[in-house]
Amino acid sequence: MLTSPSEPSEPSEPSEPSDRDVAPGVLPAGDVTRFGSIAVVGAGLMGRRLAGVFASRGLNVTLTDADPSVLPEAGREAQRLAQDRGDSPGFVSTAMHVEEALDGADLVTEAVVENLELKRRLFTEMAELAPTAVLASNSSVLPITSISKYIDDPSRAIGTHWWNPPDLIPIVEVVQGESTSPGVVADVMALMEHLGKRPVWVRRDVPGFLGNRLQHALWREAIALVAEGVADPETVDLVVRDTIGLRLGEMGPLANADYIGLDLTRSIHEAVLPALDRSVTPHPVLDGLIRAGRLGAKSGRGFFTWPPGAREAAGAALAAHVSSELAARHGGCNKE
Repeated sequence: MLTSPSEPSEPSEPSEPSDRDVAPGVLPAGDVTRFGSIAVVGAGLMGRRLAGVFASRGLNVTLTDADPSVLPEAGREAQRLAQDRGDSPGFVSTAMHVEEALDGADLVTEAVVENLELKRRLFTEMAELAPTAVLASNSSVLPITSISKYIDDPSRAIGTHWWNPPDLIPIVEVVQGESTSPGVVADVMALMEHLGKRPVWVRRDVPGFLGNRLQHALWREAIALVAEGVADPETVDLVVRDTIGLRLGEMGPLANADYIGLDLTRSIHEAVLPALDRSVTPHPVLDGLIRAGRLGAKSGRGFFTWPPGAREAAGAALAAHVSSELAARHGGCNKE
């Protein structure tokens, strides 16, 4: 087991320390028992699966959405997932109105589209309707500090970035905002462990958190390589899958740097870093594809051509691959 020789930098101090706060950089003991009733706002692909994961560990969940027509199927799918994952699942109910969904909730998590103004309005409403609940956002890139900017008590706001598919991927990024109480962080970390997840504490509230900063740095360079004519999209993806992709499941980038030697790593950086793309705005190639209506799998064409059914097949193949990888790590017993 590799260990870090030093502790990460300290998190920002909360605005109102509580009696559960401890030394900076250390969390108090988490209390999962405070969460008995969960509300999920947004019943799309992520929201309904989040509801199912919560319910799989005996929690009662209420699911709501701005479009009530999606609720019957979303509720059924969430309940099926809960029953498939848990021996004694809780109950997933649906509510046509957000007021009903949030009534009595101990944790409210939003899973709506990635739009800052929408999330800010929703958080303001959530804070008013659930004045004692922990308020969580499933945003994959937007800082929780910005999302919760206008609520009265941002100490109870927290980021919980689940990865898709959330019922399979074990990691949940638990993001501490500038004002988030360490006690809230500890309790949510404990809840995620109760759900069978592997929570990671993101101690500084930066855009993209951990995973998406790393992922989109790779995407930026991949797009640039195609734009510069170095290789076609098929070749770029093939190289990623069958080189670094094979290794990353076992050895992360920092362990790999140690493994090959930090002196060699520095020499490589001297040669390569000046040539890497350093754009601070989306690549023009990406903008051009979007203007042409080539939005990817949902429109039938992006960097690749996606015939009818290809997106669903790719999703199923990805889920099977993730399940197989996790099962192999756990000796054939995959609890995710």
